[in-house]
Amino acid sequence: MKKSGGDLFVDTLINHGVTHVFGVPGAKIDKAFDVLEERGPEVIVTRHEQNATLIAQGIGRITGKPGVVLVTSGPGVTNLATGLVTANSESDPVVAVGGNVKREDSLKRTHQSLDNAGLMSHVSKYSVEVQSANSISEAVTNAFRASVEGRKGAAFVSIPQDVISAEDVEVDAIVVKEPPVLGPAPSFEIDALAERIKQAKLPVFLLGMRASSEENTKAIRDFMTNNPIPVVETFQGSGIISRELEEHFYGRIGLFRNQPGDELLRHADLVITVGYDPIEYDPVIWNKENEKTIIHIDEVQSDIDNHYAPITELIGNTALTIQRLDEKLEAGDIKLDDSAQKVLANVAALIQKKYELPEDHLNSELVNPKHIVKTVRNLIDDETTVTVDVGSLYIYMARYFRSYAPRHLLFSNGMQTLGVALPWAIAASIVRPGKKVVSMAGDGGFLFSGQELETAVRLKAPIVQLIWNDGHYDMVKFQQVNKYGKGAAVDLGTVDFVKYAESMGAKGYKVNHSNALEDVLKQALADAENGPVIVDIPVDYSNNAQLMADLLPDVTN
Repeated sequence: MKKSGGDLFVDTLINHGVTHVFGVPGAKIDKAFDVLEERGPEVIVTRHEQNATLIAQGIGRITGKPGVVLVTSGPGVTNLATGLVTANSESDPVVAVGGNVKREDSLKRTHQSLDNAGLMSHVSKYSVEVQSANSISEAVTNAFRASVEGRKGAAFVSIPQDVISAEDVEVDAIVVKEPPVLGPAPSFEIDALAERIKQAKLPVFLLGMRASSEENTKAIRDFMTNNPIPVVETFQGSGIISRELEEHFYGRIGLFRNQPGDELLRHADLVITVGYDPIEYDPVIWNKENEKTIIHIDEVQSDIDNHYAPITELIGNTALTIQRLDEKLEAGDIKLDDSAQKVLANVAALIQKKYELPEDHLNSELVNPKHIVKTVRNLIDDETTVTVDVGSLYIYMARYFRSYAPRHLLFSNGMQTLGVALPWAIAASIVRPGKKVVSMAGDGGFLFSGQELETAVRLKAPIVQLIWNDGHYDMVKFQQVNKYGKGAAVDLGTVDFVKYAESMGAKGYKVNHSNALEDVLKQALADAENGPVIVDIPVDYSNNAQLMADLLPDVTN
């Protein structure tokens, strides 16, 4: 039986266990879509290629396995760029495939002719163009491997029209091999770290993005059960510490150095980073004084920085390294003296104080941001995925929303890309079927990807999309006001988001007073059983200047 380039491509996806492909079709790649339509994996057509990539990124973020996006040539490929650079910077595995003109036209100034591989090399860790149909499976398989090796990220494969449509393929799709298994870091390094922990006055674990895999989370939780070491999470490390271990949790850090977790790090004499990436929170911010002893635990080497130069790096399988470290420590080995205990008690008190709402929070038509955070937290279970767009809401959610399951509270903390929340929510609804998803965006960020509401409706995705509505690009505005005394180019027009939702077949609600928030959200969560629901919330950002307040007072005072 004759086999086409499209058949070989699809067979390769199947061999890699791909269940969904996201994208927008076109003539240069239509053979691949034709074969997919006949025998799967399932194709989910989106309204924009960037959003298809962000959905694939969401798949990669949640599962640790590459999400797949398939697009046509020209602008179909260029529209991938923002999604791929977001995935690449935030260590989320994605495999993107784009069509191109026939090989004989590649040097001509013709319709949609483009150096795809050259362009995408700047936003991915692997970028190639296939020159023979027999090489399709090789290129795609290497893309899958590249996306998950070391620091995970984006991989891109360009396939010319005549290659994907070729009918003379002579090879079979490559059978996927199990990836190599790393061992733990060297024993002598683990022994030395155990001794440093025993001698430290205030050791602190800083958990980053690569600590949040299922295996790493389990190892860290087991370790924390046996060892009383305080923990600080990055935004992308959210949820590693469970409810049962909450006494170890001392907040999250990121963006501005004015949080309780920053204060704890300032007093730590030993900082053990696990899966930390500098793109999450620049070392020059959290380690400004450059006086800390830092140990780096990860599967990839650290990026050496003037303010991040670990005295040693424990490179290897992170989960196994943590397990071996746990075995080296016994009950009573870690002794925090009275001064350390005082620091921890004061930091815990600061965290609790920050969670408090003003007494008059139910007396306004505008809703206090912390009121939204607290109400949502009280209404959902720990297995509900919450996706957060970029904007002022991102800061409130990162600081105040507690999460108790890894990769269930999702932020764009590398590129800070507007429009991620709804595509990621769609991804969560696919890989966590039967579980509701709460997606949050500002009125500005939502319309970067709001057209995918129709995609969510088509999928009957159980998504509650909250829109924190204030009429501005507020994360930009409040920082401008802090610097210049006024905002510039940040004002937005009015949108009737209820009608917007209804026009696409979704339900829409508007919160007209802060005292109605809980009832509206309860109704929206109930209605989401049947498909997406939008909730328009007028938000009060009048206290946002406090988000950039000076460093907290010394917690030992």
